Amino acid sequence: MRPQIVLFGDSITQQSFRSGGWGAALADTYSRKADIINRGYGGYNTRWALFLLHHLFPLVSTKPPVAATVFFGANDAALLGRSSERQRVPIEEYKENLRKIVRHLKECSPTVLIVLITPPPVDEAGRKEYAQSVYGEKADELPERTNEVTRLYAEQCIELAKEMGLCSVDLWSKMQEIEGWQKKFLSDGLHLTPEGNAVVHQEVVRVFNEAWLSAAEMPYDFPHHSEIDGKNPEKAFQQQCL
Repeated sequence: MRPQIVLFGDSITQQSFRSGGWGAALADTYSRKADIINRGYGGYNTRWALFLLHHLFPLVSTKPPVAATVFFGANDAALLGRSSERQRVPIEEYKENLRKIVRHLKECSPTVLIVLITPPPVDEAGRKEYAQSVYGEKADELPERTNEVTRLYAEQCIELAKEMGLCSVDLWSKMQEIEGWQKKFLSDGLHLTPEGNAVVHQEVVRVFNEAWLSAAEMPYDFPHHSEIDGKNPEKAFQQQCL
């Protein structure tokens, strides 16, 4: 059976299997080599994600994933007193929740490759424009998230990765290296455009390649068609399926 790579996160992960999404692109990269499993939950924060661990990653599993991306923080960083405050998780708890997620994954499989991904930057003007387009005059004047607060959460994510010896993607910083990132990478000030998804895909593949999970070096699950003798097809399948 193919190895499994699980994408665990919030709506940015849930939406990653849409056309142009980073999860769909990852599935294409690892086509016939690994199965990409989407476990994204829109609106979730790390506190709520903890309730899912034993359901998604049972300790008694005979086939745990070989790798997992953990991509939370966009909702944890919501501001108190604003429209999304019920999703807010204090920054210290956010870091500890990530630690609990990592420990659980390691308990499932000590060899699992874990990649922590920071929340993306926030375009506050874009969030306001989006709110006005949806709610009109009822839209809040103040943004429910800010880029500066999200930076603090991103820093805690990277710090934890260093503490635990994990791979990481600093998406918050990476996207802001490009001028005009606000509209180029973000569709509504928070979620990703196809170009934003491409950045995530590129960075995850880079980290996988630098570790030990390069798609180019992985075997196909069954013989490539060029290896099958039309007159004696059994030979190719006998060699690879034994």
